[in-house]
Amino acid sequence: MRHHLVLRVISKMLIPFILLFGLYVQFHGDFGPGGGFQAGVIFAAAFILYALVFGDDQARQVIPDKALILLVPLGLILYAATGFYGLILGGNFLDYNVLLDSPKAGQHIGVFLVELGVGITVAAVMISIFRAYAGRTRAIDDEDW
Repeated sequence: MRHHLVLRVISKMLIPFILLFGLYVQFHGDFGPGGGFQAGVIFAAAFILYALVFGDDQARQVIPDKALILLVPLGLILYAATGFYGLILGGNFLDYNVLLDSPKAGQHIGVFLVELGVGITVAAVMISIFRAYAGRTRAIDDEDW
């Protein structure tokens, strides 16, 4: 792998800002445009950029495959648990009004938990899809041209 110094330096400077923007989209999603899906894609894009610039082996040290295997169902469980908790409290599935004493506070915490679950799952799945295809490329020799 050839080392491009400028690309590495710029990427190291940009990745924290990409992750920060992902956090903004995640936590501002219940007040405006954005939410879990968009934030998950932004987070995944930051880690995919890291893998493209610094190599897949180094990226696997940052987020091991075992972590991805745990994160995919964790987000789904968080989403489903929020919905079933509303059922247990006497409401409908994903009825946030019953989660807390105040319906407004229940709406806020319910949307937050559901969007967080979606964000975690989307980021982990996007990174997993990238890794599944990143390892399947072959080097192009001069004879192939």
